[in-house]
Amino acid sequence: MILDRSKTVHNRAMTHLTPMPSTESPQPALRVTGLTKRYAGVTALEDVSFAVGRGEIVGLLGPNGAGKTTTINVILGVLEPTAGEVVIDSIDIAKARSLALTRANFAAVYAALPGNLTVKQNLRFFGLLYSIDALASRVDELLEDFDLKHLGDTRCGLLSSGEQTRAALAKALINRPSLLLLDEPTASLDPSAAQIIRERIKRLASQERCGILWTSHNMHEVQAVCDRVLFLSRGKLLLEGDPNALAREHGAANLEDLFIRVAREPLTLPEPAP
Repeated sequence: MILDRSKTVHNRAMTHLTPMPSTESPQPALRVTGLTKRYAGVTALEDVSFAVGRGEIVGLLGPNGAGKTTTINVILGVLEPTAGEVVIDSIDIAKARSLALTRANFAAVYAALPGNLTVKQNLRFFGLLYSIDALASRVDELLEDFDLKHLGDTRCGLLSSGEQTRAALAKALINRPSLLLLDEPTASLDPSAAQIIRERIKRLASQERCGILWTSHNMHEVQAVCDRVLFLSRGKLLLEGDPNALAREHGAANLEDLFIRVAREPLTLPEPAP
């Protein structure tokens, strides 16, 4: 039974980090320990622990209601946990929330940039919130990186879905975060635009050593992007491992098949093959 193995999964998740060069800090971009969140007797998260290494892309997977968005909201300090600890870039968010959040950023299709502001105005606004030095230069750099220069003076509300996603990612990188949280970042994109965004995010992790926590219901995308995946179900962390090997270890045909089985029968998955 998978839930009987939860302690083992938690311990392995805390230590399974992508190896980093010796010049990197040993501290991960994100460390979550014993995270629990209850609402009036309803448990949304129960004793969830994992880490995201620098330069690592970790997929946070699970059916609707599994606890993914609650996890992200607790990491961002939007929700206060009932128990547990969140440490971003070595900073405990409970002790220094503002400082910790200067090391993180967030993008999601449902968190659109203000549509009445232009792309440049949005980047400048968020840059001021983060007190970015040489802000004009940083805005220009991001416009170039995300192929937005020709759209700099266009209001974000007039952009296509793909253009809005690129603008939101540019905003999410304004402070050069150590931790980037992405909630379904390609959900509204066509396959071509989604592929471009995936490649940009992979380069961000490899070149900037940014740790990325990525939620998605697209298992093909997860296998193409993520170094490691975490499966949540009913607020518990059930499985963790290489997205290309995890399905085979649990007797599933592929990651999508494993996802369906976790969603429908979370208590009856077989133990991994020896």
